[in-house]
Amino acid sequence: MKERRRFLVAAGAFAAAGLSRTAGAAGPAACRPFDAARQAATTPDEALEMLKQGNARFVKGTMIHCDLRAQVKATATAQAPFAAVVGCIDSRVPPELVFDQRIGDIFAARVAGNFVNTDIIGSLEFATRLAGAKLIVVLGHSECGAIKGAIDNAQLGNLTAMLANIRPAVLKVKGIEGSADSRNKKLVQAVADQNARDAAAMLLTRSEVLRELVGAGKLKIVSAMHDVGTGRVAWMA
Repeated sequence: MKERRRFLVAAGAFAAAGLSRTAGAAGPAACRPFDAARQAATTPDEALEMLKQGNARFVKGTMIHCDLRAQVKATATAQAPFAAVVGCIDSRVPPELVFDQRIGDIFAARVAGNFVNTDIIGSLEFATRLAGAKLIVVLGHSECGAIKGAIDNAQLGNLTAMLANIRPAVLKVKGIEGSADSRNKKLVQAVADQNARDAAAMLLTRSEVLRELVGAGKLKIVSAMHDVGTGRVAWMA
C-alpha cells in the first residue's frame, strides 16, 4: 500500500510538471528581461530565431508565462529590446503576443496597413542605432482592412491620405484573377504581401542609418505575414 501511495504521489508530481511545461510556465532565466549585456551578445540571426520560436509557442499554445509586474520593476530604469516590429493596428495582431514576448523584449510601431513613413523610420533608427535592437520585422497580416481600403481607394477624412501610403503596392500587383476590388481575397493577400515587402525595402532606401547597420552586420530587416485565422507567421525575406 505504501509503495502504491509513493507511486501515485510521484506520478502526480510528474503530471503536474508536464502540465506546467505545456502551459508555458517559465523559470527566472526565461523571464529575465533583456539588459544591455544580453542585447549586445545577441546577433541579428539569433533575434530572428527567438521570434520564430516565440510564434511557434503561440501557435501551439505553449506560451511562456512570467510575472509581468516583476518585469515592470526590472525595466523601470532601462530597456534593451532585441527586436523591433512594424505592425498594423489590427486588434488581432499584437506583436508581443504573436511572438510570445514580454515587457522589455521588443519595440512595436503600429499603424493601419503597416507602412513606413518618416516618423516610423525615425523611430526605428532610435530603436536600433541608439537603443540597440538587432532586428526589424515588418509584419503584415491576412484580411487587412487597410489593404482592402487601399484597393477600393476608400475616401474618408484623414484615412484617404493614410491609405495613399499603400496605393503603390496596389498598383504593383498584376495578373490576379477575379474582381479588382477587396472582395477578391487573392488580390487582398497579394497586395498585403507586396506592401510588407515594400515597407522593408523602403527602410533601406530611405535610411542611411539603417543601411549602415545592415551593411555592418549589426542589423537584419525582414518582412513577414501573420495569418489571423491560425496565428502562424510566414517569413517572406
